[in-house]
Amino acid sequence: MHPTDTGTRHLSVRIERAVDDVYSFASEPANMPAWAHGLGGSMEKVGGQWVAESSPLGRVVVRFVARNELGVLDHDVTLPSGETVYNPLRVIACGTGSEVVFSLRRQPGMSDADFERDAAMVIADLARLKELLESA
Repeated sequence: MHPTDTGTRHLSVRIERAVDDVYSFASEPANMPAWAHGLGGSMEKVGGQWVAESSPLGRVVVRFVARNELGVLDHDVTLPSGETVYNPLRVIACGTGSEVVFSLRRQPGMSDADFERDAAMVIADLARLKELLESA
C-alpha cells in the first residue's frame, strides 16, 4: 500500500471472560492506562474530559461513546496538534468468552513502517487486556 493511501486493519484478541465482564472493565476510562499503554500511565477526568497527560505523544484528550449494550467502545483521541483520531473498538460475544476488535486506521501520509508500529502497539495492548481479565 502506498504511504498516502488509507486502509484499515482489524486486530483482535479472544478473552476467556463473559462479554459483560470485558465490556465493563474496558469501558471504564480510568482502567485504560492499565492495558492501553499508548495513553501513558494515568487517565484523569479534567473539566468533564478524560485526559492522559503522560502519553508518549504528550497531553491527549480522549472522548468515549456513551456506555451501551452493543459492546461499542469507540473513542476519539485529540492529539497535542489538535488533530483528532477516531478509534473503533468493539467487544463481541464469542461462545462463552469475548472477542475484542480494534479497527486500526492508517492516517493520511502514514508510512508503512509507522502503520506496522501502530499495529504492533495495538496487538500488545490487546494482549495486556486479555492477561488482566483472564488473571482476575
